[in-house]
Amino acid sequence: MSNKKILIVMTNVEKYATTNRATGLWLSELTHFYDKIHRAGYDVDFASPKGGYVPLDPHSLRFADETDWALYHDEDFRQIALATSLSVDTIDPSHYVAIYYTGGHGVMWDFPDNQALQKIAESIYQNGGYVTAVCHGVVGLLNLKTENGEPLIKGRHVTGFTNTEEALNRTTKFVPFLTETTLKSQGAQFTKRRFFSSHAVRDGRLITGQNPQSPADVADLLVKALEEN
Repeated sequence: MSNKKILIVMTNVEKYATTNRATGLWLSELTHFYDKIHRAGYDVDFASPKGGYVPLDPHSLRFADETDWALYHDEDFRQIALATSLSVDTIDPSHYVAIYYTGGHGVMWDFPDNQALQKIAESIYQNGGYVTAVCHGVVGLLNLKTENGEPLIKGRHVTGFTNTEEALNRTTKFVPFLTETTLKSQGAQFTKRRFFSSHAVRDGRLITGQNPQSPADVADLLVKALEEN
């Protein structure tokens, strides 16, 4: 692969299916990853299952820092990333060295079963690229297969939003499944650290982060891996 482009994928879902609580993209899981990747010189495309508008989880703004606000106040960034994201149906995976699944609870409804998104990630991986994700975004990995038909995460060291974090967030009864439990049920070697502390793990060309505190570490691991190649 001769290019240096990375595909960032975000949700189109704005509320939980079982309650009127708002959800969407967790802002820092986009901005902290993008900031690191951009500073390292990589080009980025922004996509979502449907394309177009990407809703923000309003709770994420309560925890926004200088990096989050700087990008959120950038009208060009907001327009490209959040208002006019590309539809995954229009994506050519051969253009990318990596895919990054952002989180926010919305992804639990529009990431796992999206076949177009699955094909993109599988193609990038099979072409020697990297599959990366953070927090609830790791649910996008659940149905990915290797070339021999095995689950991509089977036997692999991965992390994601833990059952403890879901309980502390008071959202256990509102999600369609528990991220940690489901990853383990598919044979993943799930690793974790103390709730809401940064944790990212690399297993070959698979890189995952535990929670909203982890996207910058995911980006660092990806940049290091790409530079090694």
